[in-house]
Amino acid sequence: MGDVLNKLRKLKGRSARELRVRGAQALAARAERAGLSRLARVPSDTAFFRLLDPSREGRPSPNAEGWLENFRRRAAPRFFAGFHDEAATRAALRSRFDDDGGAAVARAERVLEGRFDLLGLRGLDFGSPVDWHLEPLARVRTPRAHWSRIDFLDPKVSGDKKVVWELNRHQFFQTLGRAYWRTGDERFAEGFARYAEEWAEANPPKQGVNWASSLEVAFRSVSWLWALHFFRRSPSLTPRLFLLLSKLLYLSARHLETYLSTYFSPNTHLTGEALGLYHLGTLLPEFREAARWRETGRRILLAALPRHVRPDGVYFEQSTYYHRYTADFYTHFALLARENGEGWDALLPPKLTALLDHLMYVTRPDGTTPLVGDDDGGRLAALDERAADDFRAALSNGAALFGRADYKFVAGRAAEETLWLFGPAGLERFDALDAREPAGLSRAFADGGYYVMRDGWAADSNYMLLDCGPHGAAEVGGGHAHADALSFDLAARGRALLVDPGTYTYTGSREERDRFRATAAHNALTVDGEPSSVPGAGAFRWARVARAEARRWLAAARFDFFEGSHDGYLRLDPPVEYERAVLFLKGDYWVVLDRARTAAPAAPHLYETHFHFAPGAEPSVEERGEASAVRVNGAGAAGLEILAPRADGSWGRRPGWVSRCYGAREPAAVCTRSLTTDGGSDSFAFVLPHGAGARPAARLRELEAEGGRAFELRRGAWRDLLLVRAAGAAEVRAPRAASGFDWAWLRFDAETGALEELVVVGAGGELCLDGEGVLKAEAAGPAWHLSARRGGEGWETDGPGGGGFEFTAPRDGGRSSDADEGVDELDGVSTYVRD
Repeated sequence: MGDVLNKLRKLKGRSARELRVRGAQALAARAERAGLSRLARVPSDTAFFRLLDPSREGRPSPNAEGWLENFRRRAAPRFFAGFHDEAATRAALRSRFDDDGGAAVARAERVLEGRFDLLGLRGLDFGSPVDWHLEPLARVRTPRAHWSRIDFLDPKVSGDKKVVWELNRHQFFQTLGRAYWRTGDERFAEGFARYAEEWAEANPPKQGVNWASSLEVAFRSVSWLWALHFFRRSPSLTPRLFLLLSKLLYLSARHLETYLSTYFSPNTHLTGEALGLYHLGTLLPEFREAARWRETGRRILLAALPRHVRPDGVYFEQSTYYHRYTADFYTHFALLARENGEGWDALLPPKLTALLDHLMYVTRPDGTTPLVGDDDGGRLAALDERAADDFRAALSNGAALFGRADYKFVAGRAAEETLWLFGPAGLERFDALDAREPAGLSRAFADGGYYVMRDGWAADSNYMLLDCGPHGAAEVGGGHAHADALSFDLAARGRALLVDPGTYTYTGSREERDRFRATAAHNALTVDGEPSSVPGAGAFRWARVARAEARRWLAAARFDFFEGSHDGYLRLDPPVEYERAVLFLKGDYWVVLDRARTAAPAAPHLYETHFHFAPGAEPSVEERGEASAVRVNGAGAAGLEILAPRADGSWGRRPGWVSRCYGAREPAAVCTRSLTTDGGSDSFAFVLPHGAGARPAARLRELEAEGGRAFELRRGAWRDLLLVRAAGAAEVRAPRAASGFDWAWLRFDAETGALEELVVVGAGGELCLDGEGVLKAEAAGPAWHLSARRGGEGWETDGPGGGGFEFTAPRDGGRSSDADEGVDELDGVSTYVRD
């Protein structure tokens, strides 16, 4: 009775259409289990040839030999361009991708030996012959039951089903094919044939975990189609094998259209299944149902575009890895459609370029991409040897597809995948592009809630990605989201040092699943050890979800400024209001402010700000005068310092983990700044990047201030002053300066004491130095900002963001009382601008 009530509760609120679809799927599965469905068994040869379209011209002879001969000689449909001129593609492989070739052949040799590199795991052994149902890490074998009876989310039943499914996607067929085209060694074709026959014997239709996910059926179908083209001329592709695989591809297509994830997982599951159907319908036109498969796939892919791709190009599940999947799906779809004379829907080019634009901007200076949200670890196709967090092949493809010189700039060299998809002519188009830096440096993706700060596109540029977006996609329960609201990923002088630790596992370990998606596993603040969003009962469920809001974003030539909040700690007793602000002084450093507010008097709260370092960074914690610091000195690599006032908490270091690809993890250090207080907390961190080798230690001291906080930072030739106004205060006053702006930053020459530049952000009023007015804003507002720098012929200003201002350079250059004697006074300079 309880099971019946649970099922009835799940049906509550569902539409009539959803009930019809789910009901039809349940009836189809029941018919398969009862042996009443013809789709639950491999058709005989006679039955198979009756599945072909009798009206199609050039119909093959109704036997295995004729069927294979038809495939080998037909000119249409057309596969991807890398297969149009085999000799030219082989030559390009040898001349352009020699390094990848060695790795591809070595990987293919391991496949022949029964050792598989899957996800982040290397050399997995599934036995000999391969046990296609074995999860080798947990040594769990899923039962040979009807797919609908297998609870693949239960690790006791299937271990980590991702590992099993990755093997059964058969993308190692593409590795064998790439090695075959490079070497001509028939052993690789023989290996493909052997594994395909063994798989068909061990996985009868509808039986076992490898039929349990429609997405896995789609990916395997795509892999087989690639394999059939890689080994099209090989004697190892015998008529009997080709006929067997064709029968299974037919059953796969019927399975896909019957069990689409329309209501189960309407995310990349659904679009991946649609892409599989589009491949099958396009490349196997001899079947009666082929046109229906192709049109169903096309319809779903186009209908998903406005839902899955936000207006700013961000994929709606807030995962950079699934974003990359989506960009690949639509690139392959667009190319296959074009190859076969099918026009593009008007929505496809702008949405695909928006996806690629986002990938371009979030790419780190070293070419990798932060793994925000879940990391699936898989690929649509295994066509190159790049690391799992290197997404630049998608940009290489985008450059060839759309002629985008900025994609080429960020992609660097052409990817081998581009050769397979576009052929040698596509490489020529790529080469002809004059690589050009993207327009602009920093960029806000406001719909998706990502904010990119960078000061250049060079390999040694500084970079930060801030996450202030929705908690995944509400339509699918935020399943691929992490509790990462207001976290960031940072590269110092090109080196990724403060990173998102990734995902590691979905169902293999509930403890590790929750550990990697918790707030404490991100560069974020926790309160009383609590996450901002609370995981639910399942691996893809959430009990409570934090809502993040971006309050300010300013991107100027000299600086970027971000301010955002989330409500994740309002559930605590007493509630805590939280916001994070970041000032990025381009070419210099970041200042991060974590501001927590709670009702007073209140019980103490523990505030902890976590900093996750990349593997190999080896940070050290040290006391430095009035501040404490975390320091990374790279031997021949860039490093950074994080300085914080002692009043803002004490530092601790603990061991942690970073997963750069699903299934694998590396030890890495975590430094946490902790503060327990019965009131609110304003915690500052100055994050200072530096080049390779040791650098003179910076010095930070807090200055006595009213109405806010003030700091002096000494570093090299500069002495910087920062004033941050408290909420509700009219101005912040320090010994030498007073400011009515939210943030005011001033830089002085450390030797002469002369004011060299300044930046102000927000509100308005006046900035005074040594009792003299330096800057006065006519209009106030949170977006008001201005930067000024002394040049060879006077002061140059940039801004403001609305309203007029009066700027007066200090008469003595802003020299402090301890400046050197004999410095010439500067003439007063006034500038007045009205918008």
